[in-house]
Amino acid sequence: MSIHELSPREALQHQKSGALLLDVRETFEHATGMAAGAVPLPRAELPRRITEIAPDPATEILTICAHGQRSLLAARTLQGLGYTNITSVAGGTARWIEEGLPVAKPGGDEDFYDRYSRHLRLPEVGEAGQRKLEQSRVVVLGAGGLGSPAAFYLAAAGVGTLVIADDDVVERSNLQRQILHTDDRVGASKLDSAAQTLHALNPRVSIEGLQERVTSANVEALLEGADVVLDGADNFPVRYLLNDACVKLGIPLVYGAVQRFQGQVSVFDAGRARGRAPCYRCLFPQPPTAADAPNCSEAGVLGVLPGVVGMLQATEAIKLILQVGEPLVGRVLMFDALSMRFHETRLAPDPECPVCAAGRPFPGYADYEQFCNA
Repeated sequence: MSIHELSPREALQHQKSGALLLDVRETFEHATGMAAGAVPLPRAELPRRITEIAPDPATEILTICAHGQRSLLAARTLQGLGYTNITSVAGGTARWIEEGLPVAKPGGDEDFYDRYSRHLRLPEVGEAGQRKLEQSRVVVLGAGGLGSPAAFYLAAAGVGTLVIADDDVVERSNLQRQILHTDDRVGASKLDSAAQTLHALNPRVSIEGLQERVTSANVEALLEGADVVLDGADNFPVRYLLNDACVKLGIPLVYGAVQRFQGQVSVFDAGRARGRAPCYRCLFPQPPTAADAPNCSEAGVLGVLPGVVGMLQATEAIKLILQVGEPLVGRVLMFDALSMRFHETRLAPDPECPVCAAGRPFPGYADYEQFCNA
């Protein structure tokens, strides 16, 4: 049986005459505004809840959604449940608002539902997952090539608190890849520049900062309360220090590195899975000397490459917070921009690793600064 449709104005008259207007959109959509007097009931909940709202199958029911498609499906569902007087509102809530008909906004955080509406549509995220993101704390080491795109996407995704550590200032040579910063901020603190950009993108996000070099004396205070740590460091001493601290404190570390046209990403979660997940030292047992590992200022880097790698790091961080998908634990994902190819290498935990081997006590922090500069 076909479903009859009414214009919003016709539906309003039926509503005034006693018809039940059901808004069958998702809960997060209701927060942005709904037809006045409509009863919110998401389409998926119709079979379970409709008899509570309309116990009489002869009740005149009008279904309304965003644009008119889902309300037709909801009307057919109601017909299948035995309801006999069903009509769909053509054009949905969008047309209802366009025609200037009465609108009500239920109580709640409208900005939250509007800002994160595309996340809220994902069953793997939903409102519970988005609230979890908003309550999370992510530490980002560096507001440079990797930290810039990663922090950008984490802030956009709604991570509640971003803790950024960077003691550097913006240089013009940074702007080719460090997208948090702008030309008029050359000479300014990277931390201040990052906070300005991220707040402009999402004022809901809290930005905390450490504007000093990360050392063994302050690393644990920096990581306190973190759900995930993202490695955007551009030097090996900090990278090894960060790994060791994350193992000791049981915090997952999202690793990223770039050079010239190649990058790599992995997740090191040995602190929470001793003997089952590797750490950074399982990949690189000892830090290289300065001569063996030139940095980007010496070797160069394609400007978009840190964007690709940083975006992947942000993706892994979000997955870890939401506990969805398969994180890159025990896998190193490598990207070659020249060939536009990804390939993956398996990485097993090293049973002799001096930091993360099962049952091995924490050996303390080493002076990597001295070793790497040797």
